[in-house]
Amino acid sequence: MSDAGIGSINLKVLIFDTDYYALQAMTSYLAWDRRTRVKALCETPEEMWSYISRTPLAEQPDVIIFDADHVGGAHALQDILTRLRSSLPHVILICMSSHPETTLIEAAANAGARGFMLKHDVRLRLAWALVYTLAQEFVITSGVARIASGMFNSRVFHAVLLPEQREYPELTDRIRQAIKLCVVEGMPAHLAADEMGISLHTIRGYIKEGYRILEAYDETEYPVDMTPQERAFMRFTALEDDAPARQ
Repeated sequence: MSDAGIGSINLKVLIFDTDYYALQAMTSYLAWDRRTRVKALCETPEEMWSYISRTPLAEQPDVIIFDADHVGGAHALQDILTRLRSSLPHVILICMSSHPETTLIEAAANAGARGFMLKHDVRLRLAWALVYTLAQEFVITSGVARIASGMFNSRVFHAVLLPEQREYPELTDRIRQAIKLCVVEGMPAHLAADEMGISLHTIRGYIKEGYRILEAYDETEYPVDMTPQERAFMRFTALEDDAPARQ
């Protein structure tokens, strides 16, 4: 996968999701990645339309992450997405779902969404998934692909699979846990050490080794002002280099 644009991509993101905790989780993942800026969190369609109506054109979202599960079914989803594309012709619409149905996937495809993704599939890869979608016509995750295997919608049939999260074979379970606690969740080292039942010295050793492993598997050039923790998060959540072709 190309690493071009790490320092130049600047996506304004609006997130619509009826689940407060899902909103907070997605916001925290996107906040680590300077390519994405969350501009609005909306729990209802009314909040979303209100934000869009009062926001100047220059500050309108580039990407809308849209919870497809709780808008009243496929017809309502297609109507809302169609209206969004009419109001914001250049916006990139990414549908997220916890329990995707073929009717919702087809509605999103017909309305011009650029992706339909299973929340459980994406998780930490969210920022990378948004950036990856910029260069694709329609992106789905592996869980969506399984559900959509018998569909004949052209956009769904030719969809590109989102690459899996990059593998780091040298990361042990304990080092991986330390990275998740201290880097992904931002937990102070002494609290993470308590959580893992180890000494502060040991967890610092895990983090140092984890940083070394992550760097060894990554040739990406990052902005010079990016902190080691930022780089570690981006490396830890990065996608595999090549997307698998969908059969």
